[in-house]
Formats: sequence, structure tokens, C-alpha cells
Amino acid sequence: MTELHIGVVLERSGPFTLEELCASCDLPREWVIELVEHGILEPEGRHPEVWRFSGAELGRSRRAMRLQRDLRLNTEALSLALELLDEVRYLRRRVRDLETLLGR
Repeated sequence: MTELHIGVVLERSGPFTLEELCASCDLPREWVIELVEHGILEPEGRHPEVWRFSGAELGRSRRAMRLQRDLRLNTEALSLALELLDEVRYLRRRVRDLETLLGR
């Protein structure tokens, strides 16, 4: 018998409060605040009590957590690594788009 799994694509959901983001990613509140202070995450709102994170920010926080855990990166290196990964993702998307236009 095949199991059916139903879920929500979180990167297309939101907004999430700070507490919801922390709970869904199992992250300490202080660490998320540090990510915001370093520009790694960019919530809407001025203060942690009113911050709202998009689904994309939730995905970014999960990537940040994995990079920090697996590679033991400090905050500055983490920021750079995420920026480079974003650039690679963007360039791959552009190559796919161009290949589609060229009929490849």
C-alpha cells in the first residue's frame, strides 16, 4: 500500500513570526536575531516582536543552520556562503532559461 504524504511548501508560505520561524526550524531565538543583525535574514518589521518572515526567509534560515552545523562557519563566513549559493542558484536558473530559448 502506498502512503500519501500531505504537506505545505513552506518556502511559498508565510508570513511567519519570529517564534514560528524558530519553532519550525528548531533554532534558538538569539541565533535568528543574530542572523537578522548581520543581514542574513531580512524580515519585515522593525523589532523582533513584530518581525514577519517570508517562506523564502524560512528556507534561507534552514540553509544557514545546515551550513553552520556542517561546516562550523562563523556569521561572516555564513553570510558569504549563502550569498555565493544564491548566486549559483540564480546562474543555474539563467542557464536553464537560455537553453530553453535556444531549444537545447
